Amino acid sequence: MKERMRFPESKDRSPSSLHEKGMALIVVILVLAFLQVVGVVLLTVTSTGPRVAGNIRAQQQAYNGADAGFDTAWTMVEESFASGNWIRFDGHYLTEPAGIDNPVDDDYFRKLTDMELLELIDPDEDGLPNINAVLYCRQLYVRNPDGSYDPRYTFTAFLIDDEAGNAAVDPSDCLLVCIGTVDSGASMSTSRIEIELAIQLPGT
Repeated sequence: MKERMRFPESKDRSPSSLHEKGMALIVVILVLAFLQVVGVVLLTVTSTGPRVAGNIRAQQQAYNGADAGFDTAWTMVEESFASGNWIRFDGHYLTEPAGIDNPVDDDYFRKLTDMELLELIDPDEDGLPNINAVLYCRQLYVRNPDGSYDPRYTFTAFLIDDEAGNAAVDPSDCLLVCIGTVDSGASMSTSRIEIELAIQLPGT
């Protein structure tokens, strides 16, 4: 009868072996932490990407609204001069509140944001200006397929005396200010353009 030979079990408990096992655990933890960070970054990028694209699109639409406001207001101004209803720009400037056209005043229009200007012109948001000399107030301009206007897109336009507060007065020119807005529900995007208008008065 053959005897089975038993070999002694290898029990390597040397300090170097324990050190290698500890290093492997640390490496695994670092790899898992890195993968977790990469996953969080990817989730953040994929969730913010569409939001950023939407904001850019809304800003472009707001600029288109300001541009549409300029086209409409400029046509109205041209027709007013052609018909003789307007002779000069004075009397058609926005002058409320006091200082809206004065660069040194806190209420100067360039010191106010688009939303502050809209709140000043139409605080109750009913499309009717609460101050005088506003050419267009929250004017709708985008039509739906059924012919109705889309209330999300508006523009506001008014004239500013660019010589207000100066000794020299020139009623033959002004600034046409147009603010386009896009209401996306939770937020509103705005864009403003300023164009200098000038006419040639008789005898000049």
